Amino acid sequence: EHAQAGDIVVTADIPLAADVIRAGALALNPRGTLYTEENIDDYLAQRDLLDQLRSEGAVSGGPPTMNSRDVQRFANALDRFLARQRR
Repeated sequence: EHAQAGDIVVTADIPLAADVIRAGALALNPRGTLYTEENIDDYLAQRDLLDQLRSEGAVSGGPPTMNSRDVQRFANALDRFLARQRR
């Protein structure tokens, strides 16, 4: 709600990430995926499909447990963002 251009929001909530992007800010998930205007619609569609499949019982569970590679990917993405902000 308070995000604005130049901000970064860390979230695994894809609809929230879409709102953040619409506000002109960046959205980064805890696994290091940067949500953008170019890819957010695909992530929303995938989320909606998985939600529907879960409600029908065709799919169960959620994402795999975070591992050290996910943590490193997040740290690298955050470092890239911070380096761009310094320029």
